[in-house]
Amino acid sequence: MVNCRWTRRDFLNAAASCGVALAGGSSLAGPAPLERLLASPAGGAGNGDSLAQLLRAAPAARYWVSTKTASSVGDCLSCHAREELPAEAEHAHETATVRCGLCARNCTLADGERGWCHARVNVDGELRSLVYGRPITVHVDPIEKKPFYHFLPGKNAFSLGTSGCPLRCKFCQNWEISQARPEDYSSGLVAPERVVDAAVSRRSPVIAFTYNEPTVFTEYLTDIARLGRKRKQRSVLVSCGFMNEAPLAEMCEVLDGIKIDLKGYSEDFYRDVCGATLEPVLRSIKQVAASGTHLELVNLVVPTLNDSERMLTELAKWVVGEAGPDVPVHFTRFHPDYQLRHLPPTPVATLERARAIAMTQGLRYAFVGNVPGHPGTHTYCPDCGKVVIERRGFFVGAMNLENGRCKSCKTEIKGIWS
Repeated sequence: MVNCRWTRRDFLNAAASCGVALAGGSSLAGPAPLERLLASPAGGAGNGDSLAQLLRAAPAARYWVSTKTASSVGDCLSCHAREELPAEAEHAHETATVRCGLCARNCTLADGERGWCHARVNVDGELRSLVYGRPITVHVDPIEKKPFYHFLPGKNAFSLGTSGCPLRCKFCQNWEISQARPEDYSSGLVAPERVVDAAVSRRSPVIAFTYNEPTVFTEYLTDIARLGRKRKQRSVLVSCGFMNEAPLAEMCEVLDGIKIDLKGYSEDFYRDVCGATLEPVLRSIKQVAASGTHLELVNLVVPTLNDSERMLTELAKWVVGEAGPDVPVHFTRFHPDYQLRHLPPTPVATLERARAIAMTQGLRYAFVGNVPGHPGTHTYCPDCGKVVIERRGFFVGAMNLENGRCKSCKTEIKGIWS
C-alpha cells in the first residue's frame, strides 16, 4: 500500500495556499466547485469525507481477481507464473488478496490495502471503488483546452474529475487532486444520470473525463458515456495512457475521442520523472489507433528533461509508424509547477523546433501548445498549406472546412467535425 505523503490537515493547508477549488470554496483560476454546476449536496468546506463514509457507499470495482473467489488455475495465473503454482490441486491463501487489473501497475493488495492510485481498496477480498459517483471538480471548458483540435472545434466540454492517479509526475499541474486521496475532499454522490443531465442543461455536447487520471474511475465514466450516447452526447477521455488492454477496450467502445499524454520517448524519463514506465503507454496508443476511436497526443516539452532533438525525433518517428501520420500531436509548453518549480518555462523556440521535427518525420498535424496567438496553433491543410482552422487561444476564429475538406483544394482533413 502506498501511504499518503501528508496528513489531511497538511494537504488542505497546502491546497488552500494554492487556491484549490474545494467543495464549498471557489477558485478563479481552477475548475468551479462541484455544487455550482451540479447542485450536489454540499459537504463541509474542506473537511473531507471520512473513509468509513466512503467505504459504506463504495461499489464493487471491475477488472480484478481475488484469492477469495479464485476457482481455477486460470484465475491463479492472473497473479502467478505456472511454475510458481503448487502441485496440489488446491492452495489456500492466509488472507483475501486482490490483484487489480485496471492499470499497468497491477497492484496486489492485502485486505484493507488500496492501490497506488488511492482510489481502489481491497475489502475482504473484494475490490471497491472509492471514487465512483464522487467527482470533486467540474467545469465547462472549450474542447480546445483539453486539448482536442480535430474533435468538434469550438464546442463546449462538460469536464469532470475525481481524485487519484497511478503516476507520480513531478510536473503535474493538477497535483492537488491527482495525488490526493478521496477522503481529502468532501463530495456528495452524483449519479451518472445527473452528470448527463447537467451537460445537456449546460448545452455542452461533449462530456470530458479529465483533471486527474480518469482511468481510476473507469466504472463511473463508462456508465456516464453509455447514458450520454443515448442522448446524443459525445464523450472524451484525457489520459496518461497507463491502463491495461481490457479496460481500454471497453473505453474505446463507449468513448468518441481519447487524448493521451506521451510524456517523453524514454524509459528513463518515465521512471525518473513520472514514476512509471513507457511501454504500457505506447501499447495504449497503438490500441486506440487500431480501434478507430479518435486519437490525439500531447507531449509536454520539459526543458532539459525530454526536449533533446533525439528524443523528439524518435517520438515523432514512432507516432508516424505506429499510430499514423494523421494523429494530431500537440507539443505543449511547460510551466514550473509541483516538484519542478526550479525549471524555466519551455522556450517557444524549442516548441517550434519540436513541431518542425515532427512534420519532417511525416506528421501532418503538429501543433505548438500553451502559446496563445502562435501560428503553430492553427490547423493547416497538408496539401495546399492554407489555414483550415484558425485558433485564437482556446477559441476558434475561423473554419475553412467544408464537409471535412479544405475549402481551397478539397483535401480531406482527418478529424471529427460534426
